[in-house]
Amino acid sequence: MVEPMSDEDRAIQERARRFVDEELIPWEEHAEANGGRIPEEVRRRHHERARELGLYAMNMPRELGGGGMTTFQQVLVSEQIGRVTNGLGWCVHTPPSWAPEVVTPEQLERWIVPTIRGERHECYAITEAGAGSDVDAIQATATREGDGYVLRGEKWHVTSFNTADWIFFQAKLASGPHAGAHAMFFVDKDTPGVRLVREPAYSHTFPDTHAIVAFDDVRVPVSHRIGEEGDGLAFTYAWFRYERLMIAARCCGAAERLIEEATAFATQRVQFGEPIIRFQAIQHMLADCVTELWAARLMTYDLAQAIDRGLDVKLQHARCSMAKLYASEMAGRVADRAVQIFGGRGYMRENVAERFWREVRVDRIWEGTSEIQRNIVADQLVKRGVRALAG
Repeated sequence: MVEPMSDEDRAIQERARRFVDEELIPWEEHAEANGGRIPEEVRRRHHERARELGLYAMNMPRELGGGGMTTFQQVLVSEQIGRVTNGLGWCVHTPPSWAPEVVTPEQLERWIVPTIRGERHECYAITEAGAGSDVDAIQATATREGDGYVLRGEKWHVTSFNTADWIFFQAKLASGPHAGAHAMFFVDKDTPGVRLVREPAYSHTFPDTHAIVAFDDVRVPVSHRIGEEGDGLAFTYAWFRYERLMIAARCCGAAERLIEEATAFATQRVQFGEPIIRFQAIQHMLADCVTELWAARLMTYDLAQAIDRGLDVKLQHARCSMAKLYASEMAGRVADRAVQIFGGRGYMRENVAERFWREVRVDRIWEGTSEIQRNIVADQLVKRGVRALAG
């Protein structure tokens, strides 16, 4: 059961909503017409405003300069961020929340704390041409040589490579007692051997690219390894759990915006002498949309509050998959209906429904496809039973 929001929760939610409505949404059409980019002074103002409002690095400890928000509060913010298109909400950056507990003090000061302050920015180099949802299929290697490692491989879909200055690089150990196991490394983007192959065009119009990046004999010292040899996959799973939950939250926000916009249009749009909101076909589409949003929101909120109460990690893994699966597919259905309600206008790039129709599609793919989420849920269902997963 979802617990009532506290006054602090509501204040955070309202702060995020006003930021999105007043600062970000007005720039959507400009961004769409300009390859996802907005004037640099506006972009800087958005980042500064996000920090002023306590939204930037909301998932990081206060003692390190982060927002120190609960998981539920982060969901409330992410939901509002999901209401804006064109990646404009990415000014509310969430560094790797799993990192402070596992990195060394030196790594914390060199990479994590400056990222919390907004002085540095990271990207993840995990996926490869032959390894997507199956992370264990990666071919990238880390070979121990003396007091360091040599990293080799080519990574795909390295999101935000163009705005990052350091990289999480995941590889399999090529030799030694942990050969074949995963390891993760900090790699500064300007390290010799880090090479941009190309930046493919994607369906959405975002300023952040999703690059293909080669690592040609990139040498890093042992001090760049995160945790121990063999720990790399655990860090990736922690990142997946967090991102899957926040994707669910953002999908709820996108659906809410679409329902608001489609309802307003249907109320004003007159065909055959009356507003189309009076046509049962339109009413049923909107009714299905808002019903599915309610279900997805309840699932997402309940999971976030359970995590704050200390939900078992294995159950977190399953339920984060359940939330992402349902919310992402819900948002896709809502976007499709919204395009239909807007009619020809819904196919114009200046229309919010068209943009979301393209943007929410990837939520069924990245951080694990819908099919992989179903596999995870089914596996946990067999191991733990329906009551453990569904209450």
